[in-house]
Amino acid sequence: MNLFSTNYPMYDALSQTYDRFVDWNSRLAYELPFLEQILDSLPSRAGEKTAVLDVACGTGMHAIALAQRGYRAVGSDVSQSMIHQARENARQAGVEVRFEVAGFGEQTAQFGEESFDAVFCLGNSLPHLLNETEVLNALKDFYRLLRPQGVVLIQNRNFDRVLQTLQREQEPQSFRQGEQEWIFIRFYDFLEDGLIRFNFLTLFRRGDQDWQQDWQSSLLKPLLATDLSCWIEQAGFSVLRLFGSLAGDAFDATTSPNLVLLAQKS
Repeated sequence: MNLFSTNYPMYDALSQTYDRFVDWNSRLAYELPFLEQILDSLPSRAGEKTAVLDVACGTGMHAIALAQRGYRAVGSDVSQSMIHQARENARQAGVEVRFEVAGFGEQTAQFGEESFDAVFCLGNSLPHLLNETEVLNALKDFYRLLRPQGVVLIQNRNFDRVLQTLQREQEPQSFRQGEQEWIFIRFYDFLEDGLIRFNFLTLFRRGDQDWQQDWQSSLLKPLLATDLSCWIEQAGFSVLRLFGSLAGDAFDATTSPNLVLLAQKS
C-alpha cells in the first residue's frame, strides 16, 4: 500500500477544481521555454523522440504541452482522480499521452528501467515524502528510470526562505465561469516536529447564493537546498545546477521563490 496515497487524499478532492486554480496559459508560457531548453540539450537518439516522465503530474498539463511540442511525454500520479482528469485533458487537447497511477518509489515497477531521457518532478511534490528514507527511495527510483546521461529536474518551494521568514500565507487566487466563482486560499502551519501542514481552502458560490467551503490539508517535509543536494548525490546523481525558478533564474536561498535542482545520472 502506498503511504502517499493513504495519507494525502486532498489531491483526489482537488482534482475537479485544480485546473481552475492554476492559470495554465500563463504558467506554461513562463515555464516551457526552460523545460524545452533542458530537453533539447540531451543527446539525441536516431529515430526516437526525447522521452520525459512527469512524476506527480496532477492533471497532466505539462506532459500534454510537451507532447504537443514533439516529445514523448508520459505522466504519473498517485491520485486516481488526477490521472482520470489528465486523460480527459489529453482527449480534449487531441493528443495521445500515457498517464498511469503510480506513487513515489513505484515508477520503475510501472515503466521499467532506463525508459526515459528526463524525469520531471514539479509543483512542490517531493516534500510530501516525510522522511529521508522515503525521499532517498524516490530519488533512487528516478535514477533507475533514466537512460545513461539522463537528467532529473525537481521543483520545490524554497524552504530555506520559508523557514527563515515563517510566512504562512500564499497569494489567494480566484476563478470565474459564468455565474460560478471560486476563491482558493493556501497557508502553512509550522509544526513542532519540523513538518509543515499545507492547508488548501476552496470557497465556491453560484450567483448570489451563500458561499460553500471545502478545506483540505497535507503534511510536507521542508526540503532544504543542502539536504536535497546531498540526498540526490547519495542516489547516484551529479548535481548540475540549482535555479530559483522554472524560468532559469539563479538560486538565492534568501530571496528565490523556488528551489529547482537539475542533476544528471552519473
